[in-house]
Amino acid sequence: MDLEKASGAGPQRDAEGCLAVAIRLPVRIVVLVLVVPVRMVWDALVVAGRFLRDTVLRPVGRALAWLGRAVFVWPLVGLWRYVVVPLARGVGWLGRVLLVVPAVWLYRWVLTPVGHGIAWLCARAGLVLAAVGRGLYAALAWLGRYLAVVPAVWLYRWVLTPVGHGIAWLCARAGAGFVGVGRGLYAALVWLGRYLAVVPAVWLYRWVLTPVGHGIAWCGRQVARGVRLVLTGVGFVLYWTVRVLLVLPALAVWRWVLTPVGRVLAVVGREVADAAGHAWRIAGHLSRAVGRFLGTVLRWTVAEPARWVYRSVLTPVGHAVRDAVVRPLAEAGRSVGRATRQALASARLTARQARADVRRMLFGEPAERRPVDRREPSAAEARTLGSSTTALTKD
Repeated sequence: MDLEKASGAGPQRDAEGCLAVAIRLPVRIVVLVLVVPVRMVWDALVVAGRFLRDTVLRPVGRALAWLGRAVFVWPLVGLWRYVVVPLARGVGWLGRVLLVVPAVWLYRWVLTPVGHGIAWLCARAGLVLAAVGRGLYAALAWLGRYLAVVPAVWLYRWVLTPVGHGIAWLCARAGAGFVGVGRGLYAALVWLGRYLAVVPAVWLYRWVLTPVGHGIAWCGRQVARGVRLVLTGVGFVLYWTVRVLLVLPALAVWRWVLTPVGRVLAVVGREVADAAGHAWRIAGHLSRAVGRFLGTVLRWTVAEPARWVYRSVLTPVGHAVRDAVVRPLAEAGRSVGRATRQALASARLTARQARADVRRMLFGEPAERRPVDRREPSAAEARTLGSSTTALTKD
């Protein structure tokens, strides 16, 4: 195990460097000096806090919990159980007796028969109205057929149809004439539009607008090329300016200043953290040793003398006081109690006999009770295992 630890720890020590090895021991000494008082104070506070929790806070909390139950919970439970619940049951019973039961009775024995009667009357009235409506519909249908439909059909067939056919023939002939005139006008307008608008517009686009557009496009491309060259030059100058004035100094500061300082601070921080952990554990061992020493001192200076005094002095004195004083007093008290109970019992017996005598003088002797035949053998005649009750073996 030692060889494996040495072989595993060698590369790590070589990788730590001389700075970590140089600052490790001073840092651990300083941290140990600073951490030991803090750890001892912390352990003392922990012990005091546990003692305070066990002796003060926990009993006070239990007392407050009991007080809260006695002041709030139990009164509310009693109020709910013995006031609210009976009152609610009484209100529910009253509501059932005063509202629900009368409402159910009214619905079952009054509203339901009345509703059934109204429904029966409405059904009969509906049948009558339906019959009357069917008769009126038949009469109106017959009158409408012979007063409106038949004359309208005759008028459509023998008057409107011939007139419509004539109007359609005239419209067809007029439409043919209008179509011929429209076709001539369309051809003339097409010829005029072609040679007055389309042909000049095509010549203007081909020999005027196209060369002008090509020239404008060539000028735009040249202007864009010049602007692009100017922006490229300005961007190149700004790039090298920012690179030389900002990027290269920042890179040099990062590489040659911040990185070494960060590594040094990382090594120092790691060593301080490790030293703090070791110092905290060492301080814990020291604090435990100091606590055990103080516990031993308190045991031999306070607890053992107190135990010796209790066992060797107070216990014999207490036994002597118990045997010489307490037990005789207790026995005397018990004797007085027995005498008092006997006196009270005799007084109660005398009073009971006096009441019986007075009752006997005033009302006479009480009537004797007649025995009742229970149809069961008495205790002397009962069957037992030691005697026989049959006729053949009976003595």
